[in-house]
Amino acid sequence: MTTDANETKGAVLAVDLDGTLLQSDMLHETFWNAASHDWSAAIRAIRTLKSGKAALKRDLATRASVDVTTLPYNCEVLDYIAKWRDGGGVVVLVTATDQILADQIATHLGVFDAVYGSDGDRNLKGQIKAEFLVDRYGERGFAYVGDHAADLDVWAHAARAISVNASEALRAQVSALGIEVEHLGTAHIDRKPYIKALRPHQWLKNILVFVPLLLAHHLDVVSFVRALMAFVAFSLVASSVYVLNDLLDLNADRAHARKCKRPFAAGTVPIAHGTAMAGVLLGVGAVLSVALGPIFLFVMLSYYAMTTAYSFYFKRRAVIDVSVLSGLYTLRIIAGGVAVGVPLSMWLLAFSVFFFFALAAVKRQAELVDNINAGKVQAEGRGYRNEDAEVISQMALGTGYVSILVLALYMNSPDVALLYSNPPALWGICLILLFWISRIVLLTHRGEMHDDPIVFAVRDRISRLCGMMVVGFAVLGAVM
Repeated sequence: MTTDANETKGAVLAVDLDGTLLQSDMLHETFWNAASHDWSAAIRAIRTLKSGKAALKRDLATRASVDVTTLPYNCEVLDYIAKWRDGGGVVVLVTATDQILADQIATHLGVFDAVYGSDGDRNLKGQIKAEFLVDRYGERGFAYVGDHAADLDVWAHAARAISVNASEALRAQVSALGIEVEHLGTAHIDRKPYIKALRPHQWLKNILVFVPLLLAHHLDVVSFVRALMAFVAFSLVASSVYVLNDLLDLNADRAHARKCKRPFAAGTVPIAHGTAMAGVLLGVGAVLSVALGPIFLFVMLSYYAMTTAYSFYFKRRAVIDVSVLSGLYTLRIIAGGVAVGVPLSMWLLAFSVFFFFALAAVKRQAELVDNINAGKVQAEGRGYRNEDAEVISQMALGTGYVSILVLALYMNSPDVALLYSNPPALWGICLILLFWISRIVLLTHRGEMHDDPIVFAVRDRISRLCGMMVVGFAVLGAVM
């Protein structure tokens, strides 16, 4: 509990933190931050919760390392605080967030005369907060800024109620208290950030489940429907993992020039909603996987286990991270083969491993180039240093060229004659891929690459043209 001599001067404005001054919730912030460093934090949190919510908050506050300088603060509330201070008033932060974090936030903002938070034994929320404020400032001796129904207990004893992004129902309840009322912001549900959090553009990667179907020329309706079910299942599970990854990466995302705009990092979607979304998406994806059979379910569970391990651990390990990403792409192809009952060629799997290793390396190269251009020393949350950029680009070129070599060897194998009537036409694919891989590595080196090469390829006109030419050569090889 931090106090200041200025607290005794002027009218007192008590400000809540979670959902009010901060467009987030520090309990959820610290939980996911602690989990990002140690996956067993979730188990410890359940145990600690038996001692009370205040004890849980204190435990997480000591384990987490949240960067309070990048948190999504509510500018409208900060402006209100500034005007209150300009008028000679006193501003105090009174929050259910643990005192350790409340002090850090107050120090960063520098606008509070006193700071009061939960202390490990007392959870400063609702009626307990109301009693604390009345005891310290007297009945009707303060104005209070809050956002939640739990704040009604506090507003009932305040001289003025200031609601933040309150629903119409909560506004009506506040107005019924018979005190002076102000409303900052309006409560509304914007679906766009929720959709953005799913990263639907990343579902393009799941088109890989159709590759075995197309390459084996199994174009019947039943096979297509099963492949489509596999695509939907992978998209749902992948979105679950993307949400989980964003929750674990809040610090790193907020420090990134583009990723700071992601819904959870920016505070446009509550972290609690993200936690629920991850579970629901995984559950629905699992149900679809069961419908496709036990082997497909096993592949899907393997995919989820690998992606979860990547989110918690592997993404911070140099080279291992791109190896895992390559494996995840290849698992999509394996899943597609399992879904439609098509035997997978070792040529296809070998090509996939090398080709997607190259793309994963390009993604890391892009991040390092962005770091260099931004003047940062090291990629946040990664196992690379800026000087690794050249090595990563060589890895991308090397494995990319090896994938083309695998494709060239396949074209001279007996297997190709079974599926293609004009195999020489397929050599055009090698030339196109040779050009495309060289080009994206070059563009990445110049700092012109989006941090995800798949997304870049979809948006880039030349890449789309290359894709159409690859399809054209494949058709020529099959029908001519």
